[in-house]
Amino acid sequence: MSATLKKVFWAAGFGWMFDAMDVALLSFIMVALRQEWGLTGEEAGLLGTGNLVGMAIGAMVGGYLADKIGRKPIFLLTLLLFGAASLASAFATGFFTMLLFRFLMGLGLGAELPVASTMVNEWAPPEKRGRTVVLLESFWAVGWLIAAVIAYYIIPDYGWRIAVIVGAMPIVYALFVRRNIPESPAFRQAEERIPLQKLLTEHKRATITLWSLWFAVTFSYYGMFLWMPSVLVDKGFTMIQSFQYVLIMTLAQLPGYFMAAWLVEKWGRKQTLTLFLLMTAVMAYAFGESGTAASLLTTGALLSFFNLGAWGALYAYTPENYPVALRATGAGFASAVGRVGSIIAPYLVGYYTSLQYGYGFIFGMFTTVLLVGTAVLVFCGRETREQGEPALR
Repeated sequence: MSATLKKVFWAAGFGWMFDAMDVALLSFIMVALRQEWGLTGEEAGLLGTGNLVGMAIGAMVGGYLADKIGRKPIFLLTLLLFGAASLASAFATGFFTMLLFRFLMGLGLGAELPVASTMVNEWAPPEKRGRTVVLLESFWAVGWLIAAVIAYYIIPDYGWRIAVIVGAMPIVYALFVRRNIPESPAFRQAEERIPLQKLLTEHKRATITLWSLWFAVTFSYYGMFLWMPSVLVDKGFTMIQSFQYVLIMTLAQLPGYFMAAWLVEKWGRKQTLTLFLLMTAVMAYAFGESGTAASLLTTGALLSFFNLGAWGALYAYTPENYPVALRATGAGFASAVGRVGSIIAPYLVGYYTSLQYGYGFIFGMFTTVLLVGTAVLVFCGRETREQGEPALR
């Protein structure tokens, strides 16, 4: 890596890690909030949904503004918004104030993720671009691991508010680092701004493929992992046991990212993404049918491995489907439309559990959506590994 790419990569990576910590903490504190505030399953689901509504709006607005005024200012402002709302959420007094803060956090996070991946994509050399973006996405797993550690050691003894404060404080460091990164060279050199409607005209096939993929991946990920500690509690484990098992499962995310990072360059973006999506579908079904601790840990770890590897490949694949002047907008809208799935899924899990549906049915729903997304990719998606430098198209 060049010195500048390293600076951009680590600035984006640390911010991504801290974002993941706070998103992951919701899955852990949801168990505590259901007990402390007496939340119903639907209300708990709405907390996840409120965050994801903000992410959908933020992704559209952030991607569009990054193509209009630059990657760097949006890159900085999104983390500022996310960090302030995250810290404020530690002082929420009830369901509605927490819902508001989670929505504001979603605005910042939703805008940041496509802009950060686009920026790293544009600084990386062509032969390492896919691997670099997947490795950036691996910081998300590190954030989840730290959140699991915070939840396990802090929530039982000190409460969820202290856990949220601890998770939010390092964002100050990420803000300091990001102030010193340069603007994307591809953005500086772009001579035109492509009209938004070309997403659905000249780039219609790529857009429909990406929107379908993002829907499938976000629907399954947020539906499964935001509820994972609660699922384990419902299957008979204590809150502390559930946190411990999720921590073990989360460890499998890192090798999933590393495998995807290697395969996207050696094998290709499309084939890697197809494999990881298909195996995520298989493991989702297997996890839903599991009942023993051994089977839950095994299938849960494999589910983490393949699902997060698919995320990494998707972030590498998405920007390469668009020219530079439309890249952040295309990535942002793909993320936003896909997050319709992430908005629906946490609520559906809460809704079906309140109706006493089993987890075999619920995880079978995730399997079906993932298989449909995989089919769209196979028949409509194109390989982007050998396309050359996308900034020059």
